[in-house]
Amino acid sequence: MAMSRDEILQHVQEVLLDALGVDDNEVTIEATLMGDLGAESIDFLDIVFRLEKAFAIKVPREELFPAESLMNNPEFVKNGKFTETGLTELREKVPHTDLSAFEKDPDINKLGDLFTVAAIVNYVESKLNAT
Repeated sequence: MAMSRDEILQHVQEVLLDALGVDDNEVTIEATLMGDLGAESIDFLDIVFRLEKAFAIKVPREELFPAESLMNNPEFVKNGKFTETGLTELREKVPHTDLSAFEKDPDINKLGDLFTVAAIVNYVESKLNAT
């Protein structure tokens, strides 16, 4: 079943409302999961599970939220910043995420800001279009 971007957004918002217990007006397309919606690392597992159920797709956690594998690699992160090699790897792992602002200051502490409602919508849309 083909879904419009608006329909995908609506389902993603429902998933996040259920998983995070936030108010519906907080789950905007620009919202960051951690900063704006208060998601913690354990919540990401629940979000992945709920997305799989809502959209009948398989969502490998590292495909949607690849932070752990990147942050622990000294080739990718030096002195608290992503290296060019790390940024290249990040671009490959999260093509559904807008990295333009992050690339200007690739501080590892800002990595959580990349996990947005828009990134999830982009990811789900690409998965649904691939099938």
